[in-house]
Amino acid sequence: MDTHISDLPVPPGRSALGTASTWWLTALDRIEHSTQMDPAVRALRKAIRALPLGGTRDLLRGRALGHPVHPVLVQVPIGCWLSAAVLDFVPGAQCGGTVLTAVGLAGVAPAAVAGWVDWADLPPEQARVGLAHAASNAVAVTCYAIALTNRLSGRRTKGRLWSVAGLTAVAVTGALGGHVAYRQAVGAYPA
Repeated sequence: MDTHISDLPVPPGRSALGTASTWWLTALDRIEHSTQMDPAVRALRKAIRALPLGGTRDLLRGRALGHPVHPVLVQVPIGCWLSAAVLDFVPGAQCGGTVLTAVGLAGVAPAAVAGWVDWADLPPEQARVGLAHAASNAVAVTCYAIALTNRLSGRRTKGRLWSVAGLTAVAVTGALGGHVAYRQAVGAYPA
């Protein structure tokens, strides 16, 4: 029997963190159990599974490593974008932030392809959250593409602001991806 997030005990006290945590877990529970996205999930799954990837599918799934390769590949964009945010506060390091933003964008494609290949085989609840994860990834990539365009056009302040928006989306998408991975590994959160 599956344990639903909403069935788990709520920590005592109503701290701001506890309230935010309850809100987040409730939202994830709703996404997991909403069937509204199922037609899109089925269509995307069918398309991804039909791709003629041959042995590349196993490579993208990380079979040789013994674990999915997607979490390894996402370290490039996340690491670059987090480092760019740090450099944005270092006087004279604007060029470094711009380069890291671009390298992060270049690292998105391999991570996304590996993620979609993994996603196509997830159970329905995780696939629904995975679709939300992909949507927030698209927001992050869009923000960083706009940030890079602004940085390269000399509008550094605008570029930094778009980078902050992108990093916020990365935090959300990371939390969604972590949820998918953790639910896949153990099936439910510990009581």
